[in-house]
Amino acid sequence: MERVEHTAKIVTARQLGLVACQRCQQVWPQEVDRCTRCGHRLVGRDRKSLQRVWAFWVIGLMCYVPANLYPMLQTRTFFYTQRDTIIGGAIELVHYGSYAVAAIILFASVAIPIGKFLAIAFLAVSVQRPSSVSKGQRQMLFEVVEYIGRWSMIDIFVVAILSSLVQLNVVVAIYPGPASLFFALSVIFTMLSAQAFDSRMIWDADDA
Repeated sequence: MERVEHTAKIVTARQLGLVACQRCQQVWPQEVDRCTRCGHRLVGRDRKSLQRVWAFWVIGLMCYVPANLYPMLQTRTFFYTQRDTIIGGAIELVHYGSYAVAAIILFASVAIPIGKFLAIAFLAVSVQRPSSVSKGQRQMLFEVVEYIGRWSMIDIFVVAILSSLVQLNVVVAIYPGPASLFFALSVIFTMLSAQAFDSRMIWDADDA
């Protein structure tokens, strides 16, 4: 008995003559200029998307450098004032035996931000040059970057909680350092960079 193999072919909405509203995700024919559900203007492809991606990406990277050089937390007691950077604070936790907490801080404050920078840069380059990574994998990478964006402020939340709880007047007090501002700005601009990326361009790029 002869065996017949069928290969599924992915057909994009653009090939079917459809366009999705980027605000409410309603699908319309390409001839429609404006979404009648939310009133948002329908655009097949955002050609200026990559310009905004790189602009926000560069600003986010510039803010991330001082976020690691300046102290994130300032602890004041009777006898001394201790200023800890992100990495310095993690090393201090290791000295006290808090390996799990130190690992979480390094993962959330170093590994994830650097990974997001690399992922966004890769996605932006891959839509302009041939890539050996499949379109489906790149789309999944984009969705992962967007998903973890909501957890990027974990360091700022920890600093804010500690600053509000540990205020024992002259005995001991904890204040946020200047790095907290730069880190927050870096996270914000990185999120804006990811949101500015038009993931539909992944499916327009030619396979390598």
